[in-house]
Amino acid sequence: MDRVFVIGNGGSGKTWLTEKLSVELSIPSVHLDDLHWLPNFAGERPRRERDRLVDDAANAPSWIMEGIYGSVLTQVFARVTTLIWLDLSLDECLSNLMDRGQAGGGTDEQFEELLGYTRAYHQRQDLNSHEGHRRLFAEFGLAKFRLCKRTDTSSFLLGMKDRR
Repeated sequence: MDRVFVIGNGGSGKTWLTEKLSVELSIPSVHLDDLHWLPNFAGERPRRERDRLVDDAANAPSWIMEGIYGSVLTQVFARVTTLIWLDLSLDECLSNLMDRGQAGGGTDEQFEELLGYTRAYHQRQDLNSHEGHRRLFAEFGLAKFRLCKRTDTSSFLLGMKDRR
């Protein structure tokens, strides 16, 4: 596992798992929100700037990258060696978001937008949707893991520690 990409709905635990794996594997983590948004969620970065930041991160020898951005995943897909899909229920994702609140200095309005975006994960048909993630997962030909419950994620992490 040297170039890992973690996908899933908002609130599925992508950031949490990425941080845990980063420590366990001693490789850097890359959070697409940090590359996509200006600091404090002050707006989206210009697309060229974001794409350059993503390319810079993806060209490193090892990383764990996470985010819901399907367009970015397609940008780095050829370099990914392991794909992890956190396919938790909508209720669990919403509960996680409500427990954590707005991350990274965003506003209440942005948090409400995130909740709406999370609720629509199964209705959208783009690369950032459940269907888009399902297709990416099905097409990926290397190591891949679909974790559907928090207990699956915990077991996956314990298994990582046991393999070390």
